[in-house]
Amino acid sequence: MAKNKDTKNVEQLNEKELESAAQPTDAAAEQTEKTEVNEPSETEQLQTKVAELEARVAELEDLKLRQMAEFDNFRRRTNKEKLELMTTAGERIFCDMLPLVDDFERAKVAMAKSEDINAVREGIELIYNKFVAFLGANNVKAIDTTDADFNTDLHEAITTFAAGEDKKGKVIDCTQTGYTLGEKVIRFAKVVVGD
Repeated sequence: MAKNKDTKNVEQLNEKELESAAQPTDAAAEQTEKTEVNEPSETEQLQTKVAELEARVAELEDLKLRQMAEFDNFRRRTNKEKLELMTTAGERIFCDMLPLVDDFERAKVAMAKSEDINAVREGIELIYNKFVAFLGANNVKAIDTTDADFNTDLHEAITTFAAGEDKKGKVIDCTQTGYTLGEKVIRFAKVVVGD
């Protein structure tokens, strides 16, 4: 009977040891399950990252399209404003020229009725002076060629003429007046140069 009791005690101890040995294994399994539940797998992390990157790409594509459309609108608006500015600038000059046209119309009527040629000359001279003043007011000036040295930046030589040594390389005659707008030559003076 004592042997039976000892065997029973040993069996109970063995069962307890087995249970206690099994408990850490169950705890480790539980910990692994908790880790799997709490922390997503590497595949899930990559899928999440891919989804975030795809959303960012879509956002950047949308931003790019909006900026391209905005730039296109800006370009169209700027071109329209430039065209309007050119039209308006031309309009101002033409409006300023209308009084000169009126003067020419009055001169034509006066020439048809007048017998005095000197009065007609004076009228034409007045209109010419008024027109030159108009050009000066708009920063257009005639290029002076009187006794000037030939300058390819201002003059266009149409021919050369044999002249004395003192006239060599100088403008002898101007066949068409040249003009500058500010510092820019808008028409070169056509001149005869001494050779």
